[in-house]
Amino acid sequence: MLICLALFMAGALLAPPLMRKGRLGFVVLSIIPAAIFCYLLSLAPGIFRGKSSSEFWPWAPQLGMNLSFRIDQLSWLMALIVTGVGALVLFYCSRYFSATARGVPRFAAVFTAFAAAMLGLVTTNNTLSLYLFWELTTVFSFLLIGHNYHTSVSRRAAMQAIILTTAGGLAMLVGIIILGELPGGSYEITELLASIQSNRLGVDQLTGHTATALLNTAVVLLMAGAFTKSAIIPFHFWLPAAMAAPTPVSAYLHAAAMVKAGVYLVARFAPGFAGYSIWQIGIPLFGICTLLLGGYRALRQYDLKLVLAFGTVSQLGLLMILVGYGTSAMLLAGLMMLLAHALFKSALFLSIGIIDWAVGTRDLRQLTGLRKKMPVTALFSALAGASMMGLPPFAGFVAKEAALHTLIGSDFRATVTWIAIALGSAFTVAYTLRYLWGAFADKENVVELAVKERSWMLLGPVIILSLSGLLVGIIGGPSLERLLLPYVESLPGESGHLLLWSGFSWALLITLLVLLSGFAIFALRRPWERITEKLEFPLRASGLYQKSIDGLENLSGYVTGFTQRGSLPAYLSSILFFTLLVGGAALLGGNLQIRPAIRLFDTPAQLAVAVIAALAAIFGARARHRIKAVLLIGVSGYAVAFIYELYGAPDLALTQTLAETMSLVVFILVLRRLPIYFSNRPLRLIRQMRILLACAIGISAALITWLAAGARTATPISQQFPAEAYYYGYGSNIVNVTLVDIRAGDTLGEISVVVAAAVGISSLLFIRDRKARIDRFRNLLQPGNSVRVWEHPQDKKGEAPAWDARRARQIESTVRASGRNRLWLAGSTSLSSPRRSVILEVGTRLVFHTIILLSLYFLLAGHNNPGGGFAAGIMAGTALVLRYVAGGRYELGTAIPLHPGHLLGGGLALAAIAALAPTFFGGTILQSAKFHFSLPLFGPVNLATAIFFDIGVFFIVVGLVLDILRSLGAEIDRHGEKEGISDEVEMALLPREDIRRAAAEAAEAAARYAADEEEAHA
Repeated sequence: MLICLALFMAGALLAPPLMRKGRLGFVVLSIIPAAIFCYLLSLAPGIFRGKSSSEFWPWAPQLGMNLSFRIDQLSWLMALIVTGVGALVLFYCSRYFSATARGVPRFAAVFTAFAAAMLGLVTTNNTLSLYLFWELTTVFSFLLIGHNYHTSVSRRAAMQAIILTTAGGLAMLVGIIILGELPGGSYEITELLASIQSNRLGVDQLTGHTATALLNTAVVLLMAGAFTKSAIIPFHFWLPAAMAAPTPVSAYLHAAAMVKAGVYLVARFAPGFAGYSIWQIGIPLFGICTLLLGGYRALRQYDLKLVLAFGTVSQLGLLMILVGYGTSAMLLAGLMMLLAHALFKSALFLSIGIIDWAVGTRDLRQLTGLRKKMPVTALFSALAGASMMGLPPFAGFVAKEAALHTLIGSDFRATVTWIAIALGSAFTVAYTLRYLWGAFADKENVVELAVKERSWMLLGPVIILSLSGLLVGIIGGPSLERLLLPYVESLPGESGHLLLWSGFSWALLITLLVLLSGFAIFALRRPWERITEKLEFPLRASGLYQKSIDGLENLSGYVTGFTQRGSLPAYLSSILFFTLLVGGAALLGGNLQIRPAIRLFDTPAQLAVAVIAALAAIFGARARHRIKAVLLIGVSGYAVAFIYELYGAPDLALTQTLAETMSLVVFILVLRRLPIYFSNRPLRLIRQMRILLACAIGISAALITWLAAGARTATPISQQFPAEAYYYGYGSNIVNVTLVDIRAGDTLGEISVVVAAAVGISSLLFIRDRKARIDRFRNLLQPGNSVRVWEHPQDKKGEAPAWDARRARQIESTVRASGRNRLWLAGSTSLSSPRRSVILEVGTRLVFHTIILLSLYFLLAGHNNPGGGFAAGIMAGTALVLRYVAGGRYELGTAIPLHPGHLLGGGLALAAIAALAPTFFGGTILQSAKFHFSLPLFGPVNLATAIFFDIGVFFIVVGLVLDILRSLGAEIDRHGEKEGISDEVEMALLPREDIRRAAAEAAEAAARYAADEEEAHA
């Protein structure tokens, strides 16, 4: 099954370039689900014999999360629906979308990825993996519903769907965790159901009341997830709103696939929870309400898609009743109805797409005469509608007959249920007739619309789906019964039968009454519409949702206005005060014990360095000059690195030193756009409060650290790291092996966050265009380039300095004449004379390659010696910083002519491939292997595969540094060039009288500052 999912994902990745070749790319993509459908059919002999096939791929076994798949009778049926209908809908899309439609490549990719997620959802045997696929379907459905994102209707519908289904998914996740963590629980579905059925779950270590409460809570949370996904009341309103999506999306997601996920979840856990009263009462009750409400609302719609959308809501309620009722016979009828519904509802939605494509409207009040102009579409829509109404010999009739046979003549609960099903089925007949009449009947006083010529590629899927519903009803009932019997027998009660003709019975009589009632409601549609227009429910779920969203927005606005005041000191004070409050409460409320005396230091050097770090931090906090404050904080950071070294942690010391250096660079780049001095200090009382808060935070952090370290009773797991690092990670550098092997999952998550943050922040700061433009010296004189080159002030006496092409040509000729070997840094020639430093240029040219080689040494040797991908990346970034500082932004483009996004994305992709690659060789995710070989001149080499993960980290760090230099450095330079001469150069080139005037203004500002200081101290 993992190979099937990989095929789908490969198709999703290849879809955009494939679709740019033409619409027939949809046909090529449809081959993937069609091939998987054929593969699933090949498993039929074993499935019919009651066998199941399983796959198990360890992923995060410590969390209970594995890629385990199991194809039994239920998952096999659902997988056939997902792949079969998916292949037909993709084929249909090849003519539904025009050749010039916007966003088709993106649509094809997302649609194929959704099919993969849905296939994983119905075949996985792990509850955590089920949640993963569950949320993937949510995200992909959000993108598909919002395909026409340029319209507010699509955006609102997509947002509504993702909010509700995500909330339900989170509730379901909590239920999954409860079931997995209870004594006897498991994250494997088969083991979990076996534990529930044998009454072992939660009873070994918990009291009866506690176990029952937890189990009931888990059941309610699972039901919440199923209800939101399958649009069960009160979450039903998102499904009709989702009709803003293209019709193929409605035919697949909202008829055959995603909305079936909740029904599948109930059917999957029914063998375990069918005996719980909250399950037996809650699911049928909410299903009945949804069945009746959806049918009633469908009779009030004029848009054909909305008629079917509310009809889908009603049918989903019926499916919930059947699969969640709790007996074997009802589950069998429910699974038959699930198959029938997927066939007839997807066919009907695709028929609407043909109508809309042919005449340009779905309003049944504007349609007339299509029965004659579109006879094939009308015929097969009528076949699908007959199955939805429950007419013999269609699959819908077989399923409803099986349910009524089971319910009639039973207890009170069964009687209420079959009466509700009969009433809801009457509504189904009525709105089906409304759909067929509205789409194809001849109407008076309605102008016939022009009909475009249709393609057989649009009609083919409708014909196949409609005929499939007919064939399943005629010959498929006994086969489906034999297939599902091993699964449904896990529920109590006698198993029912799926028969086309079971003789004259009460069920047949009720079916006839249902059909007559439905025809009567449709015949009286005029008075029915007049009556229902006057009846409005005083409370609507959609209204409550909108009021909730509005209330949350208002509350967030109030909270944001109260807390986000634009003051960094206020933010830090709030965070630190809350931290102090929580930490203090834990210290006061905890069971504190007397701890051994604190050992302040081992050597005097440690004490001296600690004092230097503290003094630098204090002086940095008191500094008024921004550069001074940054340098003092840097001294404190370097002192911390020295402390690491004194305690025997060279790897940490190296990383801290490099990170501190890069932090200083970032600070300096940012400070170029900030005033030289900090703004006026706050009042003395506020300063004293902040000093007290800072001291309290420092003391509490030290105290908590001391108490936490002294409270350890078990052997620290870190003591096992040296042996584990060498045995499993094949390296003696514990820190680096931990990052790339032992705790590589954490590292993968962290670098993903780094990439997202880097891309987001740089885009927020500066974004010039989407072509990844790179400023290089060779682009300096290209036609149309707005970048200009400095003139020397001596060129035009008495005039303001300027940039022009003449000076640029002089520089170019100088560069070419001087020869390549005599030019230290090419980009520096674009700088003005006051900004150039020959010493810095020469030094950079001499040490740049050495630094790069040193970074490569750190990268390759970091598995056994101090270094690693992070340290190597920062070291390489330091070399880039030197090139930028010495030569400017054009030199940066010369040094590394790559876009930061390419490095960030490539590094993350390489790390992900290195993480997943071991699974293709029978290993686990992020597992390392070791290779021994010899190289000429180097001799024997021991290579651990974790190096490839480390190389990905290296690329990400280099990309991050390059992103910082491009956004905070080069782009600021470019903006400065557009605005005029920088402050420093301007002062250097101003006449003497202007310099004197500027000095006087500076002195006046200093006097005002001194007066403000004196007033504040007073």
